[in-house]
Amino acid sequence: MSSMGLVSAGLALVAAPAGAAPASPVDVTILATNDFHGRIKANGAEAGAAAIATYVKNAKADATTGPNTVFAAAGDLIGASTFESFIAHDKPTIDALNEARLDVSAVGNHEFDKGYADLVDRVMKPYDATANPEGGAQWKYVGANLVEPNGADAIKASWTAELSNGTPETTDDVKVGFIGAVTEHLPELVSPAGIQGLQVTPIVQAVNAEAAALKSAGADAIVLLVHEGAPSTDCATMAGDPASDFGKIVTGVSADVNAIVSGHTHLAYDCDLAKPGGGTRPVVSAGQYGYNLNKLKLTIGTDGAVTTAHSLVPLTTKSGDTYTPIPETVPADPATKAIVDAAVAAAEVKGAAPLGKLGGAFYRASRPVVSGTGAEENRGGESTLGNLVAEAQRWATRSATTGSAQIAFMNPGGLRADMLGNNAGGYPAVLTYKQAANVQPFANTLVNMRLTGAQLRAVLEQQWQPAGASRPFLRLGVSQGFTYTYDPTTKKVTGMWLKKKQVEDATSYSVTVNSFLASGGDNFAAFKDGTGRRDTGQTDLEGMVGFMAAKGGGNGLPVSYKQRAVGVTLPTGAPKAYRAGDSLSFKVSSLAFTGPGDVQDKRVDVTLGKTKLGRAKVDNTVAAGATDDEAGTATVTVRVPGGVKCGVQQVKVTGVQTKTQVLVPVRFKGNRLDSKLTAKLHPKKVKVRQGRVQVRVKVRAAGAPAAGKVRVRAGHRPYVARLNKKGVATFRLLPFKQTGVKKVKVAFLRTNALKADHEVLTVRVVRR
Repeated sequence: MSSMGLVSAGLALVAAPAGAAPASPVDVTILATNDFHGRIKANGAEAGAAAIATYVKNAKADATTGPNTVFAAAGDLIGASTFESFIAHDKPTIDALNEARLDVSAVGNHEFDKGYADLVDRVMKPYDATANPEGGAQWKYVGANLVEPNGADAIKASWTAELSNGTPETTDDVKVGFIGAVTEHLPELVSPAGIQGLQVTPIVQAVNAEAAALKSAGADAIVLLVHEGAPSTDCATMAGDPASDFGKIVTGVSADVNAIVSGHTHLAYDCDLAKPGGGTRPVVSAGQYGYNLNKLKLTIGTDGAVTTAHSLVPLTTKSGDTYTPIPETVPADPATKAIVDAAVAAAEVKGAAPLGKLGGAFYRASRPVVSGTGAEENRGGESTLGNLVAEAQRWATRSATTGSAQIAFMNPGGLRADMLGNNAGGYPAVLTYKQAANVQPFANTLVNMRLTGAQLRAVLEQQWQPAGASRPFLRLGVSQGFTYTYDPTTKKVTGMWLKKKQVEDATSYSVTVNSFLASGGDNFAAFKDGTGRRDTGQTDLEGMVGFMAAKGGGNGLPVSYKQRAVGVTLPTGAPKAYRAGDSLSFKVSSLAFTGPGDVQDKRVDVTLGKTKLGRAKVDNTVAAGATDDEAGTATVTVRVPGGVKCGVQQVKVTGVQTKTQVLVPVRFKGNRLDSKLTAKLHPKKVKVRQGRVQVRVKVRAAGAPAAGKVRVRAGHRPYVARLNKKGVATFRLLPFKQTGVKKVKVAFLRTNALKADHEVLTVRVVRR
């Protein structure tokens, strides 16, 4: 990354002397978008690429303002795209934005979805029908806070447009510099393997250094295109936390920057915020998916001062459920429309293929929005969709050749749409290839590895993200058969089970994840410690296709509403052990899926063995803006029954509606049960120094075989053995060295649940 990229050939006239102010005020129009994500096709509020092209081309054709109009973007133009673009590796989006006359864009994190090499060697390189048929972006990508691998310099820090002063004279033409920057969280948002060697530096320092360089080179105005954004649309609070990701930018970027065009958080806002040294500057975002354009006017005065005006331009209007293009986007640009239509036609053929049937809707986790009405995705919540995708990936790698996977995990950020199928007529509903691809558009491969139980615990505890991460908590989807409990107060995993058997720390398990997680994406560094790693070469989408073919017949793939991760919290000061009659209390959380219409428990039953201890109500309230998985809480308070066995036992909590099961280990103490020992000797007479006696011991308690240890003492020699499942232990004593009647003492040793018992037998030792 070097300072000051190439000057625009399409916009430039002859360069002005550095720092020369125009003889009369010059207006510059900037049209801006962000987070387009390949939404080339018009769909509701998504205006589509052809509408955007119409608006931009009309603006650039205006006799007065057109020569000084720049179309810019704040990143994430490609990646996480809808099927029409995704299936063609975003080539339709590249072609459509080329036709829309996009001039410059910051790099976003999704530009790196397929890695740094794919961006610079395919997307950014010129189109060639043979050598590069899927690339050819004609706009400039900029990123001042990137240091490229091996000294490469493909992504410039900035790009400068040289614009007309409105007269035939060129000595006072103006220069507008566009600096790019990408979120500092880039390494955790994309596969680390794909950006190996690429360094991400602090945004503010990099931007300020580049802005100073542009000013020294004669820039009359500077615009920052930054792929980082505000957490809300409230202009009054954007600068309220100077330590936050966006707060650092809006308060720390120098006054050399006249406007900030942002993105990443998918929110639309049009603000004026204070800049260092006094005055204000526009801080704007167009939201997402081509809903809007930001329109900024920079007026460069004869004294060099820059004044601004700006607005947010919705590209559609809504009446009821109908969206209508605004007049400035009609008719749709024919050349861009042809690109979109061709992409849609090609995608429809492949996308219409049925994969199987769904028995119900699989949703991502959701939460109420903080302000207003409606819901939004919550990546901190367990979801039926996340668990389904994890199970599909385990199934896809179940064979010996792909790792014999026992467990699989799925990152929530890799789920880009709910999986609903063609459900207009209810369920079962057919799922098409296009619908499956819209859920998982990244084409990650499936990677199998071995992880110990201790490493699995480390993975799960990394769901609580490190300080400064873009989200505080990310709930992994989990394959069928694997469950775990955790304490939300300590952020520690308290138990793990695979097919109802406890996961042991030292035991190795076969685990499958996508290549993004396998390389430590989303801060799950523990996956990088896996051994025996193998990239199966099978994409996540291919895994889902095969899974649906095998499981999506009949009445469709059923939705499981059993939670696989449940929080258990004991009250402060809880006793270490409980006696009969004591009150036992604890809190259970994360019992609720939060998708629309997801089945939720209203009550849970509490049992100990076959004894029902009680029932508790479940509160399924989801907090607005929730970032965790704590929805679905129940406070359990039961009385410990009489006759409870001593030791650690599992109290079971079962959801009445979903059949979710939670095991809570509890230690009990109290009166031990009586045990009954019976022992037999054979033979009862043996020869000295020759004959050996066999002792058979049987122990029962409460009418059933006992568990524990038995000790036999003959003379000074002790023998100890553990009872088998039938409550029996057998000993063969060494020969006696002296004659006479010898005592054989047999004892059942006391356990936490059972009393001791003993018996004394005799054996006669003779010379002959």
